[in-house]
Amino acid sequence: MSDSHLVVGAGPIGKHVAALLAGRGSRVTVVSRSGRTTGIDGVEHLALDASDADALSRAAEGTDYLYNCANPADYTQWERVWPPLAASLLTAAERSGAVYGITGTLYPYGPVGVPISEDLPDAATDHKGVLRARMWADARAAHEAGRIRAVEIRGSDYMGRGVGGNGHISRLVPSALQGKRALMMGRTDLPHTFTDVADAARTLVAAAEDPGAHGRVWHVPSNPPVTQAQALTDVLASAGRPPVRITSLRGAGLAAAALAVPFMREMREIIYQWERPYVLDDAAARARFGITPTPWEEVCARTAQV
Repeated sequence: MSDSHLVVGAGPIGKHVAALLAGRGSRVTVVSRSGRTTGIDGVEHLALDASDADALSRAAEGTDYLYNCANPADYTQWERVWPPLAASLLTAAERSGAVYGITGTLYPYGPVGVPISEDLPDAATDHKGVLRARMWADARAAHEAGRIRAVEIRGSDYMGRGVGGNGHISRLVPSALQGKRALMMGRTDLPHTFTDVADAARTLVAAAEDPGAHGRVWHVPSNPPVTQAQALTDVLASAGRPPVRITSLRGAGLAAAALAVPFMREMREIIYQWERPYVLDDAAARARFGITPTPWEEVCARTAQV
C-alpha cells in the first residue's frame, strides 16, 4: 500500500506538493473550504473547514503525513483565522500520528542585517511575525514533548507557476506584460532572495519524510538574490518582452497609502524586507536534502505563465 498524504490548502504550495506526491504514486488528498479540484490526476479533493479540529482529525485518520499549506490571503484577518486553524492542525497531527509538515515564512525573524540562517532567533515584533513565530513555537513544543512529529520550512518571496497575487513580483506580471508601469514597495535596487514554489514543495516533502530532520526549521534552497527591478525585468525577458518603467512606494507615500488601505498598512509593517538587503542562507537544507533550486531562467519563465 502506498503512503498517504493529506494536504491542507489548495494554493500554490499545496498544488505543487500534491502534484509532486501524486506524480510518484502516493495517495494524496487536498483539503480546502471549497473542495474545488486542483486539476491534478490521481488527487482526491475534500471540502472541509480545516479549523474544525474534529472534522480535520477525521480526515487525517490513517494518513502518514499532514501538510500545512494554508495561506489566509487577507493579512488583516490573520489574528482571527490563524489561531484556530493552527490549533486544529496540531490536534489532527496528534490524534492521527501523522508527521506534521509546516509551510512557514521568514516573518518570525523580523528585521535582520545579516544573511538569514535557521539559527537566528524568532525576534519579530510586528503582529504577523509574532503570530507565525508562536505557531512554530507551539508545534516545536508539542514535538519536543513527544506528542507529534513536526518540521517547518521557510522560503523567501515566492515566484513560479501559479503564485499570482500572492507574490510581490508575480502580482505585477500581468500588467507589465502589457507594457504598463510597475509599482513596487520599498527600494528596488537591493539584493533580495526569491524562492520558487516548486522548490518549497520539494523541501517540505523531503523534510517531512526525513525523521532526522524533524523538530526544526529548514530554509528552502533558492537562487542567488537579485533586486526587485531585476527580477521583474528577467521575468519579462523570459516572455520576450522589454523592461517596463518602475516606480517605488516608500516613506511618506507608503504612510499615506497605509492610512487609507488596510492591506498597505499590513505591508508597511514588513517594509523592512524591502529597505535593506534580504538574503536567505539555505546551506543547511542543501546539505541535508541534496536539493538545488530550479534554475533562475526557468523560475522566471514559470512566473511569466500567468
